[in-house]
Amino acid sequence: MAYDNYYIADQFTLLSKLMDINGENSFKSKSYSIAAFNIEKLEIQLYLAERADIAALKGIGDSSAKKIVEILDSGKLGILEELLAKTPAGVAEMLNIKGLGPKKIATVWKEMGIETIGELIYACNENRLTLYKGFGEKTQKNVQEAIEFYTRSQGNYLFAQVEEHTNKITDSLVKAFPAQQTSIAGSFRRQLEIITSLQWVTTIDAKSLTTFFESIGYKIASESSSLLSFSGPENILLEFILADNSSFSTVLFDNSCSEEFFEAFKEQMAGKQYQVAETEEELFERAGLQFVPVPLREKKETITKALNNEIPELIRTSDIKGLVHSHSTWSDGSDSIETMAKAAISMGLEYLVISDHSKSAFYANGLQEDRLIKQHEEIDALNRKLAPFKIFKSIESDILNDGSLDYPDEVLARFDLVIASVHSNLKMTIEKAMSRVLTAIANPYTTILGHPSGRLLLSRPGYPLDYPAVIEACAKHKVAIELNAHPRRLDLDWRWIDMAIANNVLISIDPDSHAADAFGDIKYGVLAAQKAGVSAKHNLSSYSLKEFEEFIKK
Repeated sequence: MAYDNYYIADQFTLLSKLMDINGENSFKSKSYSIAAFNIEKLEIQLYLAERADIAALKGIGDSSAKKIVEILDSGKLGILEELLAKTPAGVAEMLNIKGLGPKKIATVWKEMGIETIGELIYACNENRLTLYKGFGEKTQKNVQEAIEFYTRSQGNYLFAQVEEHTNKITDSLVKAFPAQQTSIAGSFRRQLEIITSLQWVTTIDAKSLTTFFESIGYKIASESSSLLSFSGPENILLEFILADNSSFSTVLFDNSCSEEFFEAFKEQMAGKQYQVAETEEELFERAGLQFVPVPLREKKETITKALNNEIPELIRTSDIKGLVHSHSTWSDGSDSIETMAKAAISMGLEYLVISDHSKSAFYANGLQEDRLIKQHEEIDALNRKLAPFKIFKSIESDILNDGSLDYPDEVLARFDLVIASVHSNLKMTIEKAMSRVLTAIANPYTTILGHPSGRLLLSRPGYPLDYPAVIEACAKHKVAIELNAHPRRLDLDWRWIDMAIANNVLISIDPDSHAADAFGDIKYGVLAAQKAGVSAKHNLSSYSLKEFEEFIKK
C-alpha cells in the first residue's frame, strides 16, 4: 500500500502531540511537528521518491527521513506505537476535541486522573476543571461544547442526549399531519439508556414523509414497503415503520418491546385475534393479561406477573419528595447550599441532602474536618431560616482502597447520613472490588451505597462486582443502594434492581447534582427505575420528610 504525504504527516503530528502529553523531550517534539508541516508542503509524494534521496528534501533531514522510510515500509512508526501503548486510548482520543491541546490533555490525565472523553465531560458537568490551572469557566464550557459536538458524530447516544430532538420530530409530525397517527417506538419508547437509532410508527404515507424530511435537510437512508429511514445532520438514523389505521396499535406494540418479551406474549396470545386492535390495552385484554407499561416490556417473566395481576404501579417523578446526593460550592458544585435549597423548595420538595465530597477527593475540593464544622454551621442557620424545609448534613465519602470510609468514626457520627462511593483506583479485579465494597457496606455509618459500579455510560464500563452478593450484604446491613440519576451513570443498572427489591433493599433515586439546574436529572433516574418495576414505596427519596427522618435514625 502506498502511504501518501498526508498520512505520513499525520503520524508525525500524532507523535509530537503524544510526546507532549507524556512529558517527553520538548525539543524533539517540536522538531516532529515541524517535520509534519514540511512533509505536507512537499511537491513530490514521498512514496514516489528514492529512499536514499528523502533526507535531502527541503525541511526533512536524516532523523525524519529514517522515520519516513519506516512508515513507507510498514505503515507504522515504532516510537509512535510505543507511545500509543503507554497512553490510555481515551487520552489519545482527546486530541480529537477542538481546543484541547496536549498540555491541557496532560493536565486532565496526569493531575485529574481522567482517561476517557466520557469521564472528562462528566468532570465538566461537576464543575471540576475550573479547580486546575489553565481551566477557567469559559475554557470548561468550550471543552464541554466541543466534546458534545464530537460525541454526536460517533453514533451512540444517551437517552438524555436525543430526548429533545426526538420530541421535536414527533411534535413537528403531529402538527404537520394532524389527521394521521404517529408515535415514538423502539428503544426510546422503552426508555433504554443507550440509543442507536430512533423509531416511529406512523400512518403517514411514504411520499409525504419523504417530502417533509427532505424539506428540512434530511436524506433517505433506506426504503422498503414497510420501512422508511432518513439521515440528517444529527447523525442518528430516523426510522419510520409504516402502518395503516387498523394495524397501528398492533405494529406499535410489535416495535415497543424486547424480542424476549414479544415471544412470551405471542405464546400467551396463541389462538386469539392479534392483527387488529384499537389500542395496546385491548391486545393485553385479549391475551388475558394485566396491561404492561412499555418500560417493563423486557423480560419474559413479566408475562407471568401480568397473568397474576402483579404488575406494580410505577414510580413517577412527582413521587420524589426530596433530593438526596447533591454537591455545593463547598466541594465541586457550582451553587451555594442556599441556592440549591431554594431551588428544591420551588420544586415543591420537602428536603435536600447535601453530600459534598470527602477529604480524599482532593480533585473535587473535598472537605477536611475543619471545613465540615463550618459547613454544618451554615446548614444549621439555613434550616432555621427555611423551615419547615430541611437540609440534611451528609457526605459522599470515598471508599478507600481497604474499604474504609474517609473519616474516623467520631467525624462520621456527625452526619445525618453517609453515602459511600468508590472514586479512585477503579481498575480492580472482582476480588478487590468486592472486598472494598463489602467492607464499606458493613460500616455502621454507611447509609447508601453510591453509584455501585462506577460506570460512565458510553465511556467507562465500571469495575466488576458480584451483584447478588452486594445486594445480599446491603439487605443484611440495611444499606440502601443508589440509582444515580445522572444520565451518564444510571447506576445501579436497572437490570439488577428487581433483585434488590426482592431482597427488601431500598433504592435511592438521587440526582448527584452539582448545580441547582441539574435537579431535573432526577427524571432520568425515575425512567430507569420504571424499567425495573420500582414503585414509590421502594424508593428512599420518595419518603416524606417525616419518613426520611425516621429512616436515617434507625
